[in-house]
Amino acid sequence: MARETIATLPNAVSLSRLGMAAAFPMLDDPEARLLLIAAAGATDFLDGYLARTRGESTRLGALIDPIADRCFVLVAVLVLWADDTATPAQLIALSIRDLVVMVAFFATRGVAMFRDFGFTARPAGKVATVLQLAVLATAYLYPPAFAPGVIAVAAVSLVALGDYGLAFWRGRRAA
Repeated sequence: MARETIATLPNAVSLSRLGMAAAFPMLDDPEARLLLIAAAGATDFLDGYLARTRGESTRLGALIDPIADRCFVLVAVLVLWADDTATPAQLIALSIRDLVVMVAFFATRGVAMFRDFGFTARPAGKVATVLQLAVLATAYLYPPAFAPGVIAVAAVSLVALGDYGLAFWRGRRAA
């Protein structure tokens, strides 16, 4: 079986979010951070669009995209916490889904009977990611909306985790 190449335009767009994540803590200007949040959201849409329209959807790309998303969001949330914008509870609420999904992904790769389970984008997960990015932006645009936004992210994240869990359970049973 031929190996998939990482050298595709959609993968490059996804991987750009890792560079954005690395740059985020180095920026002190709120407008520059907002620009990176917007760019992360745009590239999250663009990579999938390019993969579908160019016929370059791959299993590798399907792994790179959510990992890049999770890295960007986690770094941005940690920066908010380090800047005393987010409390420890808000930090947990904004990142728990990302951490659980990453742990579940690596755990399933370590158990032979679960390796064939495909971690694919789920609508609830996409909504949670968009909402996370929007709430990160509110920390800079309109701070009073940040705390209620965190609660909304936590609620949508619980729904997304339930949806992923149900998909995993059904996929496990089908295998």
